[in-house]
Amino acid sequence: MDNIILQTPCGEIKGLKFENHVEFRGIKYATASRWEYPVETRSWNGVYDATEYGECSYQRRGFEDDEKCNAFYHKEFRKGLSFTYSEDCLFLNIWAPENKKDCPVIVYIHGGSFTGGSSNEGHISGAHFAKDGVIFVALNYRLGPFGFCSHPDLTNKDGICGNFGLFDQLAAIKWVKNNISAFGGNPDNITLMGQSAGAMSVDILISSEECKNMFAGAVMMSGAALQRAVAKPESPEKTRKFWDTIISNAKVNSMEELKKVDVRTLFYAWSDACKADKLSMLHTMPVKDGKIITDSNFNMKTIPDMPIILGETITDMLPIILEGLTRKYAKRCKGNKNPCYVYNFDRLLPGDNAGAWHSCDLLYSFSTLENNWRPFEEVDFEISKQMHDMLCAFAANQNPNCDSIPNWERGGKMPMHFCENTHTDKWNTKQLFSNTFGNKGAEF
Repeated sequence: MDNIILQTPCGEIKGLKFENHVEFRGIKYATASRWEYPVETRSWNGVYDATEYGECSYQRRGFEDDEKCNAFYHKEFRKGLSFTYSEDCLFLNIWAPENKKDCPVIVYIHGGSFTGGSSNEGHISGAHFAKDGVIFVALNYRLGPFGFCSHPDLTNKDGICGNFGLFDQLAAIKWVKNNISAFGGNPDNITLMGQSAGAMSVDILISSEECKNMFAGAVMMSGAALQRAVAKPESPEKTRKFWDTIISNAKVNSMEELKKVDVRTLFYAWSDACKADKLSMLHTMPVKDGKIITDSNFNMKTIPDMPIILGETITDMLPIILEGLTRKYAKRCKGNKNPCYVYNFDRLLPGDNAGAWHSCDLLYSFSTLENNWRPFEEVDFEISKQMHDMLCAFAANQNPNCDSIPNWERGGKMPMHFCENTHTDKWNTKQLFSNTFGNKGAEF
């Protein structure tokens, strides 16, 4: 492994040179203090060292043993890895081909219920994308009480409140637009991709005026329409009582005082409030902030006319609900000029009886099966190649059809089923219903 130095609009940057690609880790795309909106990085002094991953947002595993508090996903995605944490966690990682120009770009937003996750977990890698001519970017953003506090007392002079994590994502996207050509990318061919909370973020961003004309296409895995149709964004005022409880839990008297408490005090004041409120998840999610999300720009009638891929797994959380939402989303795209493609991941992973658990398709899409403990078979690597190749094709020309898969028609009636015999077919609604109510899937 050698070093490589590039000249960017922000200054010189040092990365890592591998046999088939280059990597730049821990790039500070913006900076922000607690409950302040991010300021995009425009320059740095000297040569920026991008050879180590940056800190991720504080979350439960930053305070407790992840192997005990989140055993399932620790084993799948994080075992053997180490992470550092900070409130000022606005870093991104870039995997790119060396000495290429105008490459398509994928910007990936990780999931984790808006309260956990990071861009350098074991299943996330852009090495294979870079090898195949696609630049891959993965970013960190603020989470939980650090990224999605929405107490009305935080409303700024422009009338904007909350969604600090979403504004982080927007800042990262703008940084990529302004700088990616220096890494060989085409700023006019960016695909925005996300899974779970990341997919919900993608869904929000592609409808926002703040991101108009920024993306060539979008990929949403296990999350499309969840906030458009079910967990609709609340107003900050509706979250006031929840955040007032956190103020009380922290033994302070105001948001101004809460802003100054240490990270552990804030985290556990929020955690205790979550345990006491059955609707706590809704209160630590994107809200109507007055800029990215407004009353009029985010609903089932505002899905933009752009190439889109929607996907879910066959034992994905509540799969029958996700099927309904995915089909509804695809139906809304039916009259669009640009196509919407739908897939269902049907492969039951080997090694236990967890099935096709929520987010398992990421291992296949990112070609990171070798980073996982499971006894994967030849067919798993075939499916991985199919999913990876179709994403590369989509990033390049906004059409996932490629030599690795059968012909994929647009629309939600006949999704592509990635499995031992990848094919297009009707939804397996009976099986999805059974998996929803038969508790077939990961136990976590």
